[in-house]
Amino acid sequence: MEKLIDLLVNATVAFLAWRLANLSRDRADREAEKATLRAQADALTVAVIDLRQAAATNRILWEGPAERGRSFLLALLSYAGGVARAQALGASDRLALTAGLGNAAETLAGDRRASKEHIATVREPLLRLATAAAPLLRHQDENVAAATNALTAAALAEAEDTTRVETALAAFENAVRAALEPTPSRWARLRRRGRRATTGA
Repeated sequence: MEKLIDLLVNATVAFLAWRLANLSRDRADREAEKATLRAQADALTVAVIDLRQAAATNRILWEGPAERGRSFLLALLSYAGGVARAQALGASDRLALTAGLGNAAETLAGDRRASKEHIATVREPLLRLATAAAPLLRHQDENVAAATNALTAAALAEAEDTTRVETALAAFENAVRAALEPTPSRWARLRRRGRRATTGA
């Protein structure tokens, strides 16, 4: 009888130790998943902000009305300078006009080249955005994946729609926050219901 009791005690201890080890491992896995999700969410948020800033800088430097006016004025001055130089050298009116057009074209080509070079600087933020979004688009939580998709689309929109980006960013943060909150155990839910019932009584 004593051997049977010892056997039962040992089996119970072994089972409890196994159960505790599993619970501890599961808790560690959940914490690691949460830390990964937090890091991925932070990386996506930074990538969105970087891309929007790069796009805004590009618009200010190359796409605004002031910049277009500056380019037109520079081309006009180059044209006038080319004409004046050709006339000073004794060229005919036709040659002087051709020289002026050549100068204006060279100025516009240089401006266009600089614009394209600056646009190329947006590639790196685009790559960071794609890299940060990829794991979140495949996330097991559908709300996180959908919010990531909406945020990425808003960040890539060409129009300067800050409201759309802010709304998508807020929805993404809410989805991540909900995914990070621990799901209460069945026992915790029962206790909560019991407290509510007691309080209501």
